[in-house]
Amino acid sequence: MGGARLEVADVVRAHRDDFIAYRGGRISGAERRVLGYIASCRTAEQGGHVERCDACGVLRIAYNSCRNRHCPKCQEQAREDWVADRQQEVLPVEYFHVVFSIPHELAPIALQNKRLVYGILFRATAETLSEIGADPKHLGAELGYLAVLHTWGSNIEHHPHIHCLIAGGGISTDGLRWIPCRSGFFLPVRVLATLFRAKFLRLLKSAFCAQKIGFHGSLEPLRDGSNFRSYLRPLYKKRWVVYSKPPFGGPDIVLRYLARYTHRVAISNNRLVSMDDGKITFSWKDYRHGGKRRLMTLTGVEFLRRFLLHILPHGFVRVRHYGFLANRCRVAKLDQCRRLIGAAPSPSPTTAVAESEPGRCPDCKRGRMVCILVLKPWQREEILRLREVLDSS
Repeated sequence: MGGARLEVADVVRAHRDDFIAYRGGRISGAERRVLGYIASCRTAEQGGHVERCDACGVLRIAYNSCRNRHCPKCQEQAREDWVADRQQEVLPVEYFHVVFSIPHELAPIALQNKRLVYGILFRATAETLSEIGADPKHLGAELGYLAVLHTWGSNIEHHPHIHCLIAGGGISTDGLRWIPCRSGFFLPVRVLATLFRAKFLRLLKSAFCAQKIGFHGSLEPLRDGSNFRSYLRPLYKKRWVVYSKPPFGGPDIVLRYLARYTHRVAISNNRLVSMDDGKITFSWKDYRHGGKRRLMTLTGVEFLRRFLLHILPHGFVRVRHYGFLANRCRVAKLDQCRRLIGAAPSPSPTTAVAESEPGRCPDCKRGRMVCILVLKPWQREEILRLREVLDSS
């Protein structure tokens, strides 16, 4: 497919009907909504408005975004807005990136019980970090960290894990000191992995005993308690994957790095390579072979099947703050951290695109684009006619 850059929306529009037919017409309301939003994002179906430059008079139509959190296009602008809002939350210390993953044996259970198991994943991660961080043998301080749920691997298969971005230090238990991590070292990952494994499995077993876990299809035998316990038993001996990346510095670097994870979707548009003969080719990293960049080709139906695995339950919060970054105490605790570190007060928040002046005319670069007409989604035919007039002028 040549010309304009290939987007996930193009794949949805081309293969949505094939996917629905493959599923025998049985797709969930959430899947149908996500496909509809992505296909119509920034098109006449979403409505929009007409803008005119107050200097040169040029006209253009701007279509509305769908604002769905699974849409690759919408996340690009949301990322910039988020970076601006977080500027006052970054401390002048080292930051660490720690990833907590569950074994592949638990992924099918998570897929059938998303809200429950993803919630357990967050809780086990938070309790592990808080407990080890507060232990005087390790740091003896209250940590502050942001946790982001990802449910995919680079090949878009289902792989639930949590990325944590953690300040390299914390507030002492008496609140009088900032205790820094050792330079270049956060916490021992083997200790983190062992405690995380124990906490996750304990919470999962508690949910099973409370009859909160559903088992369907090939997982139905696990409804029996003895089968469920036998299924979990090998996982107590297995080494769970928790790893910490090297620290990185500088507030701007930290913010951009954070935004890469907080606003990522299962696959971004820039990874798509081609769509030909009903097949989609995209780039991915093969981590089993040193993270080499490779190409993968899937049918359009399989591509959409994998993409839809990662729809989150309605209202589920996938970016959470803990410790001294928790919502209830963030402002006061950050000010306290800055005093203890001897850093400047928190900077005032700025708008995401103040320097780029979003209303500037793209033609003359002098005037500003002013909205002169709002177009509702039900005016699609009028929008298209207006687009033809503007394109031919």
